[in-house]
Amino acid sequence: MLKIYNSLTRQKEEFRPLEPRRVRMYVCGMTVYDYCHLGHARVMVVFDMVARYLRHLGLKVTYVRNVTDIDDKIIRRAVENGETIGALTARFIEAMHEDERALGVLPPDHEPRATESIDDILAMIGTLIERGHAYVGSNGDVFYAVASFPNYGRLSGKNLDELRAGERIEVDEAKRDPLDFVLWKSAKPGEPFWASPWGPGRPGWHIECSAMSTRCLGAHFDIHGGGMDLQFPHHENEIAQSEGATGEHFVNYWMHNGFVRINEEKMSKSLGNFFTVREILARYRPEVVRFFILNSHYRSPLNYSDENLDEAAAALSRLYTALRGLAPDLPLPLGEGRDEGFSSRFADAMQDDFNTPEAIAVLFDLAREINRHKAAEPAKAAALGATLKSLGNVLGLLQTDPEAYFKSDAGGSGLSDADIEARIQARIEARKAKNWAESDRIRDELKAQGIILEDSAAGTTWRRE
Repeated sequence: MLKIYNSLTRQKEEFRPLEPRRVRMYVCGMTVYDYCHLGHARVMVVFDMVARYLRHLGLKVTYVRNVTDIDDKIIRRAVENGETIGALTARFIEAMHEDERALGVLPPDHEPRATESIDDILAMIGTLIERGHAYVGSNGDVFYAVASFPNYGRLSGKNLDELRAGERIEVDEAKRDPLDFVLWKSAKPGEPFWASPWGPGRPGWHIECSAMSTRCLGAHFDIHGGGMDLQFPHHENEIAQSEGATGEHFVNYWMHNGFVRINEEKMSKSLGNFFTVREILARYRPEVVRFFILNSHYRSPLNYSDENLDEAAAALSRLYTALRGLAPDLPLPLGEGRDEGFSSRFADAMQDDFNTPEAIAVLFDLAREINRHKAAEPAKAAALGATLKSLGNVLGLLQTDPEAYFKSDAGGSGLSDADIEARIQARIEARKAKNWAESDRIRDELKAQGIILEDSAAGTTWRRE
């Protein structure tokens, strides 16, 4: 039985979908005003892994991940760039999709956008006002009345009185309570707006997700995910809005992935330790980045450093090395019960709150077993190789041909395959002539450019670091 750590109850619980064999999952997506950073990549990869595993279990998954395409930051960036909001968001949505594809992230089933959901947002705000959960402030904004929702703070564990003690109301504040938050912002000069019963304006951030998730998945669904930084106030506010509007329990299982840290400090623009996905992919293969993310448990902090990425690259290479040299047409995987327990151990790890580090440890044990049988029992090695690829596929790993993987130019060495093969041939000629100094020079020259030569009885092969 799959167990998931539920942030709402703060414990692992057996996963029981609302409908047999069907799962409805919503994940908070990107605010598209800049390129995706490593924190975004972690959200994309983690919940792609969750969706893949649920489907691997034979469940029909409806995965929704939204796009926030109207927001204060978007408006400011468009003004700074001298471009329209539509042009800005279209550019960064496409860039986000490019990053996803590079990281092996499958597209969600639905990707609603805030600007295409205005009617749903207006309807939900209207319902909240009718039910006494919202009001129009003196400045024309519509606010959610936090005090009207008795369970506010249950997800984050925060107490209303303690929250109020840390807040204060400005003299001209339009809120009734310092904890109340905006649902609809009245239009300011020069800003985009939509017509509403409360005057022209645009939606607040929190209401967007409530409207989009309930429209796509219904008032009550299985899983809601996102980064740990969204637990409060965003997800807390989503619960208040959604349950206030529908009168139903909103979500059964809340999942939050941990923070990304850079050299043991929290990743932050203000600290200058901020890396975009594109900057990282310029130096490392995309699959290395995916492996790096999955090699930490999704709820744990993820510490980014060159050393950790280099270790991830070396580790992934060991898995591909095990697959290298096997028959190109691998047989069917041995299957659970016939593969010396590898599949069942992998399943046990994944069933325990998606414990990908333990699942990956099983892949390494399997790789060692493949290497042990390669020479003496090639047929068994090939069958175990098929199992390794099959289990790797559950995580979105190890699906590239090993030779293609090792020869892909992730680091941008500038040497083409033909250049490398020509230098290897020159080295072979030098070795035939017993010119060991020239042979070593060519090998060292290639190594300096990230090309590793591997000599064996069958000849010389090469790979990129």
